[in-house]
Amino acid sequence: MTAMPVSRRNVLKGSGGLFVSFLLPESVLSQPGRLPSPLNRRLSPSQLDTYLSIDANGVITAFFGKTDMGQGVDVAIAQIVAEELDAALDQVQIIMGDSALCVNQGGASGSTAIESGARPLRNAAAQARQVLLELAAEALQVDSATLEITDGQVHVAGDSSRRVGFGDLIGNSHFDVTLDWNGAIGNGLNVTGQANPKTTDQYKLVGQSAPRRELPAIIFGTQEYIVDIKVPGMLHGRIIRPAVAGAAPLSTDTSSIADIPGVQVIHVGDFLGVVAEKEWHAIKASRQLSVQWSQVSGPFPASNDIYDHIRNEPVARESGGGGFGPDVPLDRENLDQQMAQADTVIEAEYEFPFQSHASMGPACAVCDVRNGQATLWTGSQKPHDAQVGVAALLDIPVEDVRSIWVLGPGTYGRNDAGDAALEAALMSRETGRPVRVQGMRHEGSGWDPKGPASIHRVRAGLDVNGNIIAYEFMSKGYSAGDMAAWERSPSDTYVGMLTGWPNATVHRFGTPGDRYEFPEKLQYWQTVCPLLEKASPLRTAHFRDPLGPQIHFASESFIDELAVATGKDPIDLRLEYLQDPRDRGVLEAVRERTNWQSRVPGPEIANAGTTVTGSGVAYTRRGNSVVAVVAEVEVNRTTGRVWPRKFTVVADQGKIINPLWLRRTLEGNIVMATSRTLWEEVTFDSNNVTSVDWVTYPILEMEDAPEEIDIVLIDHDDLPPYGAGEPSTRPVTAAIGNAIYDATGLRIRTAPFTPERIRTLIERGLAADIENASDQSV
Repeated sequence: MTAMPVSRRNVLKGSGGLFVSFLLPESVLSQPGRLPSPLNRRLSPSQLDTYLSIDANGVITAFFGKTDMGQGVDVAIAQIVAEELDAALDQVQIIMGDSALCVNQGGASGSTAIESGARPLRNAAAQARQVLLELAAEALQVDSATLEITDGQVHVAGDSSRRVGFGDLIGNSHFDVTLDWNGAIGNGLNVTGQANPKTTDQYKLVGQSAPRRELPAIIFGTQEYIVDIKVPGMLHGRIIRPAVAGAAPLSTDTSSIADIPGVQVIHVGDFLGVVAEKEWHAIKASRQLSVQWSQVSGPFPASNDIYDHIRNEPVARESGGGGFGPDVPLDRENLDQQMAQADTVIEAEYEFPFQSHASMGPACAVCDVRNGQATLWTGSQKPHDAQVGVAALLDIPVEDVRSIWVLGPGTYGRNDAGDAALEAALMSRETGRPVRVQGMRHEGSGWDPKGPASIHRVRAGLDVNGNIIAYEFMSKGYSAGDMAAWERSPSDTYVGMLTGWPNATVHRFGTPGDRYEFPEKLQYWQTVCPLLEKASPLRTAHFRDPLGPQIHFASESFIDELAVATGKDPIDLRLEYLQDPRDRGVLEAVRERTNWQSRVPGPEIANAGTTVTGSGVAYTRRGNSVVAVVAEVEVNRTTGRVWPRKFTVVADQGKIINPLWLRRTLEGNIVMATSRTLWEEVTFDSNNVTSVDWVTYPILEMEDAPEEIDIVLIDHDDLPPYGAGEPSTRPVTAAIGNAIYDATGLRIRTAPFTPERIRTLIERGLAADIENASDQSV
C-alpha cells in the first residue's frame, strides 16, 4: 500500500471554515467505500458539509470524528444517517478518524461513540434531508410538503415516476448550510439545525440488526491494518529500552553494529532507538548495539509486595468526588456516629493488580515529516489527539499535521499506540525520511501503559435487625492518570518523558457507580505517587472501563458479603436499597431470565466432590447505562481451575440502534473482563516488568472461555442511546467471585482468580475446617 502526499491546506476566506484539497492515501480507502480524488472539504464544526457529502451517484459519505474498536460503531452511524435521510443503508459509507477529513469528536472515548458522537451526525442528516426536499421541490416544481424520500430518491407522494435522486440534486457540491454549533470540541461536540430528527416511532433502520462491513476482509485476510502501511523511502525503527527502569543511555558504541548495513542510531535526550532500511536490520541492531547506561537502583518493590506498599505509602490526594473534578472534602461525622451505633460492623478489603493492555500485537505507527509538515498513520483510538501531540513534539502548527487512523491490533484505553505515534514522528524528524516504528512482543506487554493496582476497604454498620445503616467505601491505589487518556501532550508519552517534557501526572481515582441508598454513605479514594516518575514500564493510564473492574469487584463482592451476614438473598438485598426503576429493572430481569432461586449465598453441601458449581450476581451503572450479570461457574477443587460456563447479561442501554452489534459488544466486554478476572496480572521485580509475553502474561484461552453468554436487551423508545463499550465490563469480576463463594463457601478478595490462588484459598479453607473440628472435639 503506497500513500500519496497531502497538500497544504488554505483557509477559506469569509466562511470561518477550512478548505481542504488533497489526494487520499490508500490507507483511508481501507475503510468502507471510496471517495473521489481530489476531494474538497470544508472542515468547520458549524458547517453541514463537515459531516456529510453526496456524490453524483447518490453515495452518501458521513465523516465521523471517532473510531471503531470492533463494536460496529460505523454501521450504527450509517444506520442513523440513512434513517434521517430516508436512504438505503448501503448508500451510506463512513470515514472515521482522519484529522483532515473529520472534525475532532474525541476519538474512541468513554463509550461515547453512539451516546454523544452520533448526535451531530443525526442532526446534520436531518438538516440535509430538509435541504434535499427543498431542492427537489424546486426541480420538480411542486410543494415540498407533497414529497417523500425512498432509498435516496425524492418523489411525489403517490407518483414515484416524478422523482429525482440525491446525486442529481447536490452530487459533488456543497450544502453551504450553517448549523448551530455548541462550541465544544471532542466528546461534547454537537450541532443542531432547523430540522428536527425523526421520532422513534418513525424509525425503519434504527433498531434493526446490520452486519459489520469489514468482516469479510478480516475473515479472508485482506483487511489492511496499521502494520500494512508502507510509504516510499520508509525506514524501520526500533526503540532500545533499559534493563533497569529509570536508567538513561549515556553513550553508544556504533562499532558494535558496524556489520549491519544502513543502521542509524537515534539518541535524543534519554530516548534511544535505531532505524534501518530493512526491518530485520533494525531489530538486530536494537539487540546488538552496545550501550552504556547510567547506574540506578531498581525502583520497584517485588510484585508480591505491591499491596503492602500501597497500604504504607503516604496519600498524595484524597477526594470524595470523581477523579476529573475538584476535591470533595470528606464529611465523616454522621457516618462515624451511625457506625458507633451499629449492632454489627462488617469489614473487608480487596486487592486488584496492575494490568497490561496486552493488545494482540504491539504498537505500530508510520510518520512522514518533511518540509515543515507531517503525515501520521496511527492505530491510536484518538487520532486527533495524536495530531496535536505530534505537532507539539515537532514544534509545528497543528494544521500542518495530518493524522490518519488505521485499524490496529487492539486498544481500549491508552495503550502503546500513542507512544508509537510520537516515536515515529521524532525518528522521522531526525532522519528526514518516513519511519515505521513497530514494537516487539516484550514491549507490548512490558512497556505499555498499565491499569493501576489498588486496594479497596469497605465496611458497613448493621442494626439489630440486619438493616444497613451506614456504609463506607475507600479505594487507595496508583492514579489512573500517571499518563492522560490521550497523547495530545508529549508529556503523556514515553518519548516525551525522555526528551525533556515535564511530568504531567494527575492524581485521580473513582467511586462505585451503583445507586444504593443507605441511610449514611461515604465513598472516597486516595492515590499514591508513582513508583517511578517518568518513562516507567508501570506508568498508569486508562484501560477499558478505567477503574471500573477493580472498584466494582470490591463494591459488589461486599454487597454479597452483606447478604451472607444478614441471611438474605443477594438480589433481594440489592433491590431493598435501590429505588430507580432502571436499576431495579435489570436485577428483576436477570432474576427472571436465570430462574434465580432465592437463597443465601454459599454451598448447599460442604466438600461436595471435586467439581462444585455456583452462581453469583453483580450490578452496576456506568454513566447512563445499567447492567446486571449472573455468572454460573464450575470450580475444580483439586486443580483450582475456575470455569465461568455461562453468563446472563441484562443491559439497559437506552434506545437500541443495532441489536446484533450491541450483543456482540456485550459479549466482547464479558470475554475480556473474564480474562482480566481469571488470568491477567503484571509481575515485576525490583528492576523491571517480568510479564513480557503470553506465557508470563497469560490471557483467556478457548478452553476457559464461557460456553454461553445469554443477553437480554431492554429497549427504551423514550430514551437516547447510551454507551455500551464498557459498562458490562465492570460487574464481571464480582459476579465470578460471588459465584466462587456460592460454589465453595470461600471468599476470594484478590484478583486475578488464578488456579494457584484458588488452590491456596481451598487449602486454607480445609485447614480452617480441620482446626474448627479439632476445637469442637475438645
